[in-house]
Amino acid sequence: MEHMEQKKLELTVIATLENYDRVAEFVEGELEIREVPMAAQAQIVIALDEIYTNVAKYAYADDPGEVTVRLDFTEQITEVKMTIMDCGIPYDPLKRPDPDVSLEAEARQIGGLGIYMVKQMMEEVSYEYRGGMNILRMRKMF
Repeated sequence: MEHMEQKKLELTVIATLENYDRVAEFVEGELEIREVPMAAQAQIVIALDEIYTNVAKYAYADDPGEVTVRLDFTEQITEVKMTIMDCGIPYDPLKRPDPDVSLEAEARQIGGLGIYMVKQMMEEVSYEYRGGMNILRMRKMF
């Protein structure tokens, strides 16, 4: 099999809710090209939706700035790493305590469920603030 050169798989947009569809199309297209299993694709897109939406709503106080979504695939395509980067307000969503999912929905604290779902669906989720950037990395194996 001929070795394919790894192209830079990233997209940078202004972090607005209106740009989510463009980002989702980019991610879904790259996953489909590589024949990532549908269940894994669905989980990756749910994670993208959760993290991107949070960046679009909260990262930038007044003027929306940029957000970059990067995808990295292993050579055998058995996993994907998705990195979401922005230069907004420093915020580590992983520091938020997991919600008590044993409680009835009405009794739970508001918020936190989305990042909890992301942590449950991905093999690995990590955050760092470096060089003025929020960098959230997720890894999904399939």
